Amino acid sequence: MPSRAAIPPLLLALLATAAAQEAEPSAPAEEPRCPIPGAIPVDYLIQEGEAHIAHLWQLSRGGENAEGYWSFAGDRIVWQRTAGTMGCDRIFVTHPEKGSPVPVSNGLGVTTCAYFLPGDRELLFASTHGSETECPPRPDFSRGYVWGLHPQYDIWVHELATGAQRAIVEGWGYDAEATVSPLGDRIVFTSTRSGDLELWTCDLEGGDLFQVTDTPGYDGGAFFSHDGRELVFRATAFSDDPAEAEAERAGYRELLERWLVRPGRMELFVIDPDGENRRQLTQLGGANFAPFFLPDDSRIAFATNHHDQEGRGRNLDLFSVGLDGQGLERITFHEDFDSFPMFSPDGRYLAFSSNRGGGAPGETNLFVAEWRE
Repeated sequence: MPSRAAIPPLLLALLATAAAQEAEPSAPAEEPRCPIPGAIPVDYLIQEGEAHIAHLWQLSRGGENAEGYWSFAGDRIVWQRTAGTMGCDRIFVTHPEKGSPVPVSNGLGVTTCAYFLPGDRELLFASTHGSETECPPRPDFSRGYVWGLHPQYDIWVHELATGAQRAIVEGWGYDAEATVSPLGDRIVFTSTRSGDLELWTCDLEGGDLFQVTDTPGYDGGAFFSHDGRELVFRATAFSDDPAEAEAERAGYRELLERWLVRPGRMELFVIDPDGENRRQLTQLGGANFAPFFLPDDSRIAFATNHHDQEGRGRNLDLFSVGLDGQGLERITFHEDFDSFPMFSPDGRYLAFSSNRGGGAPGETNLFVAEWRE
């Protein structure tokens, strides 16, 4: 065997480097990180077939938590919550450092549909507290499942630093379901101010009102595309048969006069913010709602029960579909409720609400998924 002195210096250096690399343990893989502080890793709740979910975190625990929407910076989420003795929905936002729930609404009336305004210093949401401070009675389901359209709803802005609130869209009638353009220039909301449930837009202070839709039936739950050029929304699906459609429209009007709407048959549409180019995306049957544009604006993520009509539509899952109405793809496979998808501003994460992992029947929590294409 040759002596160490006989081995060329370059070869010695290479052998030493290889030995050191073999001796040193490899660096541990970086732990996946949720952008919301305090989130609990729950990868075990990812269901078979959920290929787009790389990792999963749970943000809330207990009660009913829904419609979780990201801040413009992508580091906080605002949502509506009912738990314990609340009686009806209240608005909460994640704490900036701890992630724990911070109450926003004042505990009066009922609230819904919160959203961050540009700069993340203010939130908007609908509330009845300006004229009705008690929780309203729940709708009568004796004639089927219906949503209540509280005419006391106005749209309020809440300043996070001071708690100051001001109404920006008000007046008797339903004004709610407000969301903000990613461009930070317009608000879209649903209103009965023209006699039917239509989409309207306004500036960030509630001025420059513009009616976007004027088709009979419910038009609501709208979101802007990331480039601000389109709105996606849900709308009542009437029968193609003229006689049946006439009867359905009469039933819709009867419910609307009682401030109710039946959500069991809705399809998805897109329209330009100026009211032009309305077109239907889905013809699936059942309830299709909570649509949101994927980060490149080429597809829509939404919730639907069209695949569960034999089970009376109780199983809602997330699907996606192209803007041409083609390429329907299932995203979630939980056997109960998955809904309200919203992508983070950087497109890396998907927030949604789900019954998965609940500790009690009907418990709905907020989740954040790391999105995998």
